[in-house]
Amino acid sequence: MFDLKQFEFWFIAGSQDLYGEETLKQVAEHARIMAEGFDAEAAIPGRVVLKPVAKSPEGIRKIFEEANAASSCAGVITWMHTFSPSKMWIAGLALNKKPILHLHTQFNRDIPWASIDMDFMNLNQSAHGDREHGYIYARMRLPRKVAAGFWQDGDLRRRIAVWMRAAAARLDGERSVVLRLGDNMREVAVTEGDKVEAQIKFGWQVNTWGIGDLAERFNAVSDGAAEKLVNEYEAAYELAPDLRNPGAKRNAVTGQAKIEIALNALLEGERAGAFTTTFQDLHGLPQLPGLACQRLMEKGYGFGAEGDWKQSMLVRAAKVMAADLPGGVSFMEDYTYHFEPGREAALGAHMLEVCPSIAAGKPRIEVHPLGIGGKAAPARMVFDAAPGPALLATLVDLGDRFRMIVNEIEAIRIEEAMPRLPVARALWRPYPTMREAAESWIIAGGAHHSVYTGALSAEYFRDWAEMAGIEFVLIDRDTKPARLREELRWAEAYWSAPHRGP
Repeated sequence: MFDLKQFEFWFIAGSQDLYGEETLKQVAEHARIMAEGFDAEAAIPGRVVLKPVAKSPEGIRKIFEEANAASSCAGVITWMHTFSPSKMWIAGLALNKKPILHLHTQFNRDIPWASIDMDFMNLNQSAHGDREHGYIYARMRLPRKVAAGFWQDGDLRRRIAVWMRAAAARLDGERSVVLRLGDNMREVAVTEGDKVEAQIKFGWQVNTWGIGDLAERFNAVSDGAAEKLVNEYEAAYELAPDLRNPGAKRNAVTGQAKIEIALNALLEGERAGAFTTTFQDLHGLPQLPGLACQRLMEKGYGFGAEGDWKQSMLVRAAKVMAADLPGGVSFMEDYTYHFEPGREAALGAHMLEVCPSIAAGKPRIEVHPLGIGGKAAPARMVFDAAPGPALLATLVDLGDRFRMIVNEIEAIRIEEAMPRLPVARALWRPYPTMREAAESWIIAGGAHHSVYTGALSAEYFRDWAEMAGIEFVLIDRDTKPARLREELRWAEAYWSAPHRGP
């Protein structure tokens, strides 16, 4: 669903007129070679577009004005080949609206010990040119990612790619709508939030459509169109034996197919990238959307249950960042714990809506009663999540700011059968320990809904949070709840300050 090559990243090498025409020609040539090298790198997801060497305040301002106006530009990479006085950059950086990656590298890997002279030194000044450039970001309190290392090294290119994926998700959010079908679940606090501030921070338009808009489309879907989609289900997934023959359970699958067709059309018509549902508002639908939500998430849409629009757009952002990467992304909820000493784990699921992109094997479509919502037994995919490194990320509104909380986890294989729990589920051990992870998550105000992914590391979410200008809290192997409590208190002072640091 996502072609990350649609996103451009403008590469700007900085210098100044002081060095003369010959040196500036070499700066331009080296920048061209580097930009083409990045653009040809398979691990680099976006297009790297070379811009003229920045060597005057007027030229720099013009580049950033053009970047702001370019709908395909998702971010800007700056690198100082020589010394580039940072006062030249103030006007351009002051009006910039694109995410910035400050690349600290140099064209040559090694010092040419036998031949090095002052001409070489004048040309290759990144070691202190980028320090001058870094100062102006700090002085102006501008967010950016700093990536240091030799430009051909694999790990440096990996860090650039991470930032690019986060920037692509950022731009996608500015173009997207969160389509809320009904409101959030009654009396729930954490799914509430400031939608106006969310649009200011993240770009998403968060609006509501009546469930009747979906029901009208649902009723217009033909039986033939629904049965054609069910045939696709049979080719892609395993169907329980009692779904293969005509009857109530087969009709439940066909009903989910109609919901998927109707909801997909509604999302496309409104240019929406994410959506929410709630089991307290199902008027006109025969069953709670389950299989339909799973399928749409698998296509790349963000989803949030019970009206949780913040997690729906975070799922979408993670889907964009994880495009073409193995591991999957899904909406998730912590459901219950296993406290057996030495084998502590958390079981995550939701009523029906967990994305099959995280499945360990071929999902199985089943139909079972659901003891909530007051509707007919819904169809859903049942599977276990694949084991391996993963994380949980959530987004909460603290009133004066948004906070993202990420917990690194290890997904583990489910060894015990659960024949009476026909839902998609994941089992994991959180870091640093079950107790410390749970205490830390709760101390930080983490929601019961989250994004689960085995495709992304915390670095992606940190970069994305930095671009949005929101707080980021990481719970990992080194986290101590008592220390985290103090750090969160320090953060209160930081986030309430009139000028926030870089």
